[in-house]
Amino acid sequence: MTGRFLAILIVVSALLAGAGMYYLQVYAYYEPVVATGTDDVQLTPLQGDRPETILYEDFQAIDANSSPIRYRACFTTPSAPGVLADTYAPYPGAAPRVAPGWFDCFDAEAIGALLRSGQARAFLGERNLEYGIDRVVAVTEDGHGYVWHEVNDCGDKAYDGSPLDPTCPDRP
Repeated sequence: MTGRFLAILIVVSALLAGAGMYYLQVYAYYEPVVATGTDDVQLTPLQGDRPETILYEDFQAIDANSSPIRYRACFTTPSAPGVLADTYAPYPGAAPRVAPGWFDCFDAEAIGALLRSGQARAFLGERNLEYGIDRVVAVTEDGHGYVWHEVNDCGDKAYDGSPLDPTCPDRP
C-alpha cells in the first residue's frame, strides 16, 4: 500500500512539474508589446548606422524579459522588399526563431521558407540592440513583415567565451 501511494505521488508530482515548466516556457514570461505607432518597425540604412522608421500598420508584438531573443512582431507595410533593398542594409543568413503557438501571426518555418525562396527579404533592423543581439526585419512580396532578434557573431563569441574579434564593439 505504501509503495503504491509513493508511486502515485511521484507520477502526480512529475506531471505537475512538467505542466508547470510547459506553462512557464510557453505563456508565463511573454507580454504584449505596446505599439508606439511611430517607431516600432525600423531598418538600418546602407549608408549609416542609425535605424529609420518605415511605413507600417497592423503592428503586434510580444516580448519577454527572460531572454533577449524572445521578441517577435508582425506588421504590414506598403513598401516592397525590392524598394527597401535599395536603401536599407540586408541581413544575410537570417533564421527566424520559433514563436509560441498562440502568437498566430508569426510562423518561423513559413517565414524561413519565404526567405529561402526569395519571396521575402531580411533587413538589419538594428545592430547590437543589446550587446551581441541584432533586430532582424523580414518583408514579403505581399506586404507582410516580421521582426525577431538574433544573436550576432560577436554575441556568439561573447557567450561561448571565445576571444572577440577587433570588429566587435566593447562590451558594456
